[in-house]
Amino acid sequence: MSSPSGATLTGAGSGSSAGSGRYYRRFAPLERIMHAVLMFTFIGCALSGLPLLFPDHGWAEVLVRLFGGFRGAGLLHRVCAALMIIIFVGHVFRVLYRGLGSGSLLTILWGPDSMVPQGKDIADIYNHFKWFLGRGPRPPFDRYTYWEKFDYWAVFWGMFIIGGSGLMLWFPIFFSQFLPGWVLNITSLVHGEEALLAVGFIFTIHFFNGHLRPEKFPMDLVIFTGRLSEHELIEERPVERARLVREGRLAMLETTPPSAASIAFGRVVGGTALVLGIVTIVLIFYGTLS
Repeated sequence: MSSPSGATLTGAGSGSSAGSGRYYRRFAPLERIMHAVLMFTFIGCALSGLPLLFPDHGWAEVLVRLFGGFRGAGLLHRVCAALMIIIFVGHVFRVLYRGLGSGSLLTILWGPDSMVPQGKDIADIYNHFKWFLGRGPRPPFDRYTYWEKFDYWAVFWGMFIIGGSGLMLWFPIFFSQFLPGWVLNITSLVHGEEALLAVGFIFTIHFFNGHLRPEKFPMDLVIFTGRLSEHELIEERPVERARLVREGRLAMLETTPPSAASIAFGRVVGGTALVLGIVTIVLIFYGTLS
């Protein structure tokens, strides 16, 4: 996740795309690290939790054995969950800190640096679908697109629902002191179903938006390199670029091109995540339909 109030560029873009030779900073190192931890802890939770939802399938038994049994799968699930919660809470505090540092918390709730949906997003959705149907030009996007905001808030929703229910299942004795037992039964159902929904969304919609779109296939490396080419900024974020030029901030964000090592690292890490995500989706579809 990237901070809604940072100074880095955002938007879809491959870190290795050809452009005019200029590159601009999109993600700071800390943002990239947080995204990487969130990515792999989510995958860890998904793979270690699936056997409990599909216990009557042979692949679930194989998966559990890979984790060293249910005890090992449970340990992996809890470690990944704890790290994910730490990253989420850290992100929220970071956003609030940067909002206070800017002198106004309104930057979190409104404006181009905000992840809160605004009127422009509604117009962009309408105009984007017109463009899909060949009835108009592609709308010019700003720092955050409407689908990026949708992805962002899907994580927030999932963390509160999945994370909250997971903590209740992790510490049932504590929560049973002030909650009736039937609440924990419902919590178990909610945790599993919401987790399936989150896994399905991340490994289909989010993966497509971020990596599998024709202009980005097979992978968008910007989250790994932290750099966006000038060509991509002009083509995909003209509103943001115009604002940065107008405010005299574009030159401040100029940086060196991504190194060959960072591109290779991004392909290995991102490719691993893509493969694990696709495998997870296949297992879910197979387990649901068989």
